[in-house]
Amino acid sequence: MNIRLTLNGHRIDATLNDSATARDLAAQLPLTLSLRDFHQAEKIADLPRKLSTSGAPEGADPKAGDLAYYAPWNQLATYYRDAPYAAGLIPLGHMADGGTEQLATADEITVEAAP
Repeated sequence: MNIRLTLNGHRIDATLNDSATARDLAAQLPLTLSLRDFHQAEKIADLPRKLSTSGAPEGADPKAGDLAYYAPWNQLATYYRDAPYAAGLIPLGHMADGGTEQLATADEITVEAAP
């Protein structure tokens, strides 16, 4: 599924994978979420409700531009730098090129289905 992120007024295209977790996130769209920096590699945001983890891997090794769900804390994780493996992290998709620069300085993210 194609989605659009808005960061600092800039629209960034992204694609969600075809997992139960990503489909559950898509069902909640549109969302506007406050972002907090975490470990100088990612921005995190609390989601309104828990997402399905059916069939999800035990963890992931995120790269810059990745979108993921951190199940233990019910958070959307968006990466502007590569980060080490994290148990409980479920890949959701990836941002198009250029998104990481906007993400690094963003305080808010709007996530919506792409038209």
